[in-house]
Amino acid sequence: MTETSTENKPGLFPNVTSRISFNRNELSGAFGDIGTDLPLIIGMVAACGLDPAGSFLLFGLMQMMTGVLYGIPMPVQPLKAMAVLMISQKLSGGLLYGAGLSIGITMALLTLTGALDFVVRIIPKSVVRGIQFGLGLSLASLAVKTYVVAGGVQGYIIAGISFLLTVVFIGNKKYPPAIFVVLLGIIYACFFTVDFGVLAAGTGLVLPSFNIPKTPDIVNGFLVLAIPQLALSISNSVIATKRTVDDLFPEKALTVRKIGWTYTAMNLINPFFSGIPTCHGAGGIAGHYSFGGRTGGSVIIYGALFAVIGLFFSKGFSEFVKFFPMPVLGIILLFESLSLMSFLSDVAQSRKCLFVSLVVGIMAFALPYGYAIGLVSGLLLDHFVNKEKVLVHY
Repeated sequence: MTETSTENKPGLFPNVTSRISFNRNELSGAFGDIGTDLPLIIGMVAACGLDPAGSFLLFGLMQMMTGVLYGIPMPVQPLKAMAVLMISQKLSGGLLYGAGLSIGITMALLTLTGALDFVVRIIPKSVVRGIQFGLGLSLASLAVKTYVVAGGVQGYIIAGISFLLTVVFIGNKKYPPAIFVVLLGIIYACFFTVDFGVLAAGTGLVLPSFNIPKTPDIVNGFLVLAIPQLALSISNSVIATKRTVDDLFPEKALTVRKIGWTYTAMNLINPFFSGIPTCHGAGGIAGHYSFGGRTGGSVIIYGALFAVIGLFFSKGFSEFVKFFPMPVLGIILLFESLSLMSFLSDVAQSRKCLFVSLVVGIMAFALPYGYAIGLVSGLLLDHFVNKEKVLVHY
C-alpha cells in the first residue's frame, strides 16, 4: 500500500484511513523513537528487576492507545528522569510503580483544575524552542558518546553505513530510510550477536503480573522520583510536545488538556499491571515524523512490536533486543535529535528570541535539573530582553 492510497480516497471509513494508515512510510516511521525507548526500558528491567512482560506489554499497549486516540505519531516514552534515577540507584520496582501512580494523580489534578493550561499559556515561544533544542542536544550527545561507540570497530562501520542510508533516503516516500537501517541491524545481529538457541529457549507466552502499589511506595515515589520528573514532564511532555504537534500537524488543533488526560490515564493504568511510568515527548514526534510517520499507524506498529516482546519473548528479552544493535539505535536517535533542534530556526529571525532559546537550551542540556532551571530562567530572561513577547498561541 502506498501513502497516496489512503489519502483523499472515498470508502467506508475515510476518516479512519486518514488517521491510521499502514504502509511502508508508517513502518519506517515506527522506528523513529526506538533509540530513546528501548535502552531505557532494558536498563530499568535489568537494573531494578522489573517484570519484563508487564514493562514491554504495557508500553506497547499505551503506544497503540495513543495511535488510535490522536491519529498522528504521538509517542509514548519512559519517564526519563525516573528512568535515570532508577537505573543509576537500582531502586525497587515497587517504588517505581508508586511514583508512576503518584505522578498520574498529580497530572490529573493539574489538568482538571486548568493549572496545566495556565502554565502552558505563559511560556514564550523562545523558551519552548530552547527546551526542544536542549533536548535535541541531550539526545545527540547520548547517540554519539554512548550508542555509536558501543560496538567497537564493527559498531563504527554499521553506524557509518546506517548514517549514509539515512542521508540518502530521508524524506523518500517510496524508499523510507528506517526500513533499510533496521534491516541492516537485523542482518548484522543474525550473523554476529544473536544466539538463536538462547532466543528459542526464552520464547513462550507470559502475562504481566498484577500489582497494587503500596501507600509508602506512592508517598516515597512521589518525593524521590515524581518531583524531579514533573519539571521535565511539563516542559517536554506537554509544552514542547504541544508545540511540535502544532508545527508538524497544524490541522489537528491539539489541546493541552488532551495531552494531560492521556498522560494521566497511562500512569493510572500502568502501575497495576507492572508497567513502567510513561509520558509523551517532542523528540518522539520528531523522530517518527523524520522517518516517515504521518498517522497513528506508525505508533500502533511500534507498540505492537513491544507488545509481542512482552507476551512471547519476555523470558529471553535480552537476547531478542540484540536484533536492534546499539550503533543502529544511535543513528536513529541522532536524526531524531537533529529534527528536534531544527525547530530553532523558527526564532532565528529575532536575535533576542534566539539568544533566549540558546541560553535555555544550553541550561537544559548542561545543568542538573536543567529543564526546570532553563524553564524558569528563560521566563525571566525573556521578560527582560523582549519588550514585545512572542508567545505560543494555543
